[in-house]
This record gives sequence, structure tokens and C-alpha cells, in this order.
Amino acid sequence: MAAARKVHPPKFNDITGAIRALAMDAVQKANSGHPGAPMGMAEIAEVLWINHLRHNPANPKWADRDRFVFSNGHGSMLIYALLHLSGYDLPMDELKRFRQMHSMTPGHPEYGYTAGVETTTGPLGQGITNAVGFALAEKLLAAEFNRPDHEIVNHYTYVFLGDGCMMEGISHESCALAGTWGLGKLIAFWDDNGISIDGHVEDWFTDDTPKRFEAYGWHVIADVEGHDPEAINEAILAAKAVTDKPTLICCKTIIGAGSPNKAGTHDVHGAALGDAEIAATREHIGWKYPPFEIPAHVYQAWNARTKGEGLEKLWQNKFAEYSKAYPQEAAEFERRMRGDLPEGWEQHVADLIAKTNEKSESIASRKASQNAINGLATALPEFLGGSADLTGSNLTNWTGARHIHGKSTGNYISYGVREFGMSAIMNGVALHGGLLPFGGTFLMFSEYARNALRMAALMKQRVIFVYTHDSIGLGEDGPTHQPVEQTATLRYIPNMDVWRPCDTVESAVSWVAAVERKTGPSSLIFSRQNLAFQKRDIAQIADIRKGGYILSEAANGQPKAILIATGSEVGLAMDAQKALAQEGIHVRVVSMPSTNVFDRQDATYRAHVLPAGIRRVAVEAGVTDFWHKYVGLDGAVIGMNVFGESAPAGELFKHFGFTTENVVNTVKGIL
Repeated sequence: MAAARKVHPPKFNDITGAIRALAMDAVQKANSGHPGAPMGMAEIAEVLWINHLRHNPANPKWADRDRFVFSNGHGSMLIYALLHLSGYDLPMDELKRFRQMHSMTPGHPEYGYTAGVETTTGPLGQGITNAVGFALAEKLLAAEFNRPDHEIVNHYTYVFLGDGCMMEGISHESCALAGTWGLGKLIAFWDDNGISIDGHVEDWFTDDTPKRFEAYGWHVIADVEGHDPEAINEAILAAKAVTDKPTLICCKTIIGAGSPNKAGTHDVHGAALGDAEIAATREHIGWKYPPFEIPAHVYQAWNARTKGEGLEKLWQNKFAEYSKAYPQEAAEFERRMRGDLPEGWEQHVADLIAKTNEKSESIASRKASQNAINGLATALPEFLGGSADLTGSNLTNWTGARHIHGKSTGNYISYGVREFGMSAIMNGVALHGGLLPFGGTFLMFSEYARNALRMAALMKQRVIFVYTHDSIGLGEDGPTHQPVEQTATLRYIPNMDVWRPCDTVESAVSWVAAVERKTGPSSLIFSRQNLAFQKRDIAQIADIRKGGYILSEAANGQPKAILIATGSEVGLAMDAQKALAQEGIHVRVVSMPSTNVFDRQDATYRAHVLPAGIRRVAVEAGVTDFWHKYVGLDGAVIGMNVFGESAPAGELFKHFGFTTENVVNTVKGIL
């Protein structure tokens, strides 16, 4: 431990000793993991989980439970120990299988694997950002559903985070917003141990963190003795007393506390202690029990089942009274927390798509997207929209949207220029339940947010990412803003559905598909420029939901080639079809707004759309490699594998070969 840090060591006991023992034993058995944070945060965890956290291990999905987020997820044995000890469905055998194949105790906490884990953490900074989303959802739902003398939404979001989370830029983005929004139910504990993997952090992390958070508008409690239960408890009580600001509790700790020879050094951060040091630690902390053995009195001290069932029963009684006084609101709250769609949804959607088709508008698909949002918002009070400072360009707002201004509530957020923060906050909102978040930026800037998109897909969350200005078609802003590889790489994210619609009807259908999808996120990609409306019959409109379909059959019904296109290039393919027909070459046009969805269709349908033996040309204003799986070795791809240029959109499309003439010649070339 660095000499300048004056931190009083813990007074060891069996209650916190259980955490330290489980952490060091599980990491040792796996020969992999991070024992330092669990051992250093044992007292903070003890006070929070035993004295303050409102939860019911028998029902991890209780709607009004407190949320606990372990942002420094590399120290995952801490949360696994807490869940096991307090009575969650996490047997000791699973702790023994820490970091092993298909165990309930993976290397970093994963949502859906372990009961009680609220979000997947590990990529540092995203846990605290998800927590901002949790706390925001709590505040918005409380404002919407609570009534005088009937508080059915009233819970805290607690976060553990370390120096690494503080260093990541995303923490600046999200924590600044948390202060602006006045999220008084958000309480974060900073494990200020002065150590990261490279050693003592004073050479690369010298921020005045308390001042930084004060500048964000947080309530900051500095210099808390992180191994003193009384000091920790007083800090939590002080945090709860401040209701209009989030609180940061700065806990001075010793990483690996309890290890007599390695505590306070980076040696204990991310490696097993070793048999000799574990034996020495057992003696040092007075832990008399063999590996993975917890005595009855320790289980009794930690067990939260009886208390948790009582807390949930009290809430259920409150909700029963609320239901009598406000039956419609109660039913709506339950629907929203289940994630169900509203009654009459199918008819509402059918009417919207029929109306869109009847209008036959040739407009930018970003405008078509806004029209779809307007049409859906009347049926979806759970919509929580937003944009990363591009509302007027993304067109993500709608008639009746209420902006969240500072600490006032609403259903539309101007996130500022914070694409990564926006995306990870939306993940937290979705995880909390009760709201359906979507947020927009330019497609190019999905790059800033990429890891949050990946986490949404990994956790299978219903989050809608809206991306406009989808290609060189945005024109004069030039190559820094012209996405070339982004659409293809988004499609490569497992469990991400990507839609790039070609007109108003496909735009409406893509929105409906994203809203209805409960098994993962969707990326909706829209144009800046106007796109021609495409005429379809009822069967074709239905087939849009399959991701790819025959938009225009060859005039003679026997296509010599197939043109596959998405977005703005569908219109180009249609023009090329007409030009080729004049030369006696009849081709089919397939619109493929979502390759991900098309790939999930059965083989019979896919073969119907793309039959074997007919040569194919794919057309998309982006990188070409992605499309070779559809066109094969004897087909061709019209795309671009270079960056764009600054010029009007029409000139750019001509310069890069997105012309009727080039498509016609390419088809002739493969024939």
C-alpha cells in the first residue's frame, strides 16, 4: 500500500470473513479471477446488504426491489458470495465452478445467468451508466404512477464501482446526466483503493474525483473509512437524506484486505493468492473453516429471505390498495412491467401500415421513421425517446413528446453529445422494466456507442437504436460523417436485428418489428435524402416482416438474374430492372431490409426469394464483403470499399458507381 494513503484496516469477523474466504477460495480453485475487490469491499457489502438493501431472494424480479449494480464486475466473486449467502438460488456447487463452462458464476456477472444479477458488467464504466438508467426509470415511473398516499414505485439503485469505472470516459457522460436529472435514489460507492492492474494509480489517475462529482451536481461524501461499518452506515443514511441529488460515497479501502502479505498491492488485483497466502490469510482474519464451508451462524446473519418476503408482502398490500383506488393505472403498471404490448395493438399496427401505404409518400426514411413514431406513440405510453444532440436531424421526437428538462420528468431526452452514455443508459432503462427506450444519432457515431450495443445484444434487451444519415447520401459533410462499414458490422453483432428500409412502408414495418421484439435490440437505419415510394400488394407488405422479399418480379416471370438491395439502393435496383427489361433482360428485385431476419426464415422461403441457379447482384452503398454470402462466387456486389468524399449526394452516388448504367452493366457482366 502506498505510504501516502492512511486507511485503517478492518476488524475481522466471520460475517465479512465469509466473503473474503469465498472469494479467495473460488479464485484459487479456478486459478483465475480477481480476489482483491471482494476482499477490499467486504465491509461495504456487509452494511449495505444486511442493513439497507430491500430485496427478496425468493423473487429476484419483485418490481419495487432495490437494484444493486456491481460495476467493477471483474471482482464478480463479491456479488456471487452475496447472492449465495443471502439466500438466492445460487448453490455452493456453483461457486465451486467459478469461471467454468456453463456455470452460474461466469468470470463477469451476466444478466440471465445468475438470479439477482441485474445487469451484465465487466466493460468498465457501463455498470454505473446502466445504474443511471435504472435510477432514471425509477424516477419516471414514480412520477407517472404514484399517487398521494399510494407509492408503488419507491426504490434505490445502489452501485459499487472502482477506479477503472471512474477512468472510463463513459462515466463522465452518464454521471453528468445523473446530476442534471437529480437522481436522488442513485447511491454509488467508489472503492477508492488506489490500485489497478499496472500498480499504484497516482501516476495515471490524479483526478480530484470528489470535486468532479460535485461539479456534476452530485452529493459527495468524501473520505469514508471503507472498512468501518459504522462510518459506512452513517454515509448511507446521509445519502438517503438527500433526495434531489445522486450520492457518491468515497470509500477509502485496502485492496485485498485480509491478505497479510499482498493487501494493498496490485498482486492481489487479478490473480489467485496461492495456497501459502490463503493459509496465511485464514489465520490473519480468524477464518477457521475449510474451503467452501460456511458455518450456520454466518448463513443466519446473511440470510435475507424472511426479511425480503416480508418487505415484498408489505409492497403487495400497498399495491392491492392502489389497485382498488386506481384500477386502470394498476393494470397499466403491471402490463408495462411485464413488457406486454397494449390491448388492440395488432389492429393499431395494421391501421398504421395501411395508412402509410395509402399515402404513398416519397420522403426521406428518417422522416418516415418520425411518422411511424408518431403513429405508434399514441398506443405506447412506455416510449422513452431521445437523441444525442441531433433531434432535428434524427427526427426522433413526436407530437406530444415531453422533454425531460433538468430535474423535471417527461418521455423525451436530449442526451447531449453522449452517444455511448445514451446507449448504455437505455440499456439500464430497459433492464429496469416499464419503459421502452429508443435513441438516435448519425449512423457514423454508432462507433462511439459500439460496446453498449454489444451489451444490449448480449443481454437480449429490447432497446431500439435509431441511426440516420445512413450512407454517402448525407452528402457534403464528407467522409468523417459518411458511414461505409457501419451497417455491415452492426449486422455482425450476434442477436442484433438491423433494418435498413427503402421507403415509408418498410420504415413503419421495421419500427413495429423492433417494438414487438422482446429477445434483443434493434438498429433502425434511415436516410437523409428522399426515397421513392414502392408499390406493393398486401402479400408483399406482409413479407416485409420476413426481412427480405420479392419486391418486383421479372416481367416474364422467369428472371435471368436477381438484384438484391436495401435502403436507398432499392430505388436504384428498380430503375435498373426497367432499363434491363428494355433490352430484353428480365430480372427480379429483392428488397432485403433486414438480413438478420431473412436469415432466420426457413430454407423453403429463402429459396423462394433467392432460388439456386439464378445469378445475383447485390447493391448497397457500403462495404462489399458482407454481401458475398448472398451472391456467391458467380455473382457481383456493387458497393464501396473506400471512404467517401465531400460533395452533394447526387454527385457522390454517380462518382462511386451507384447509377442505373453501372447496375445494368454489372448484370450483363455476370450473365
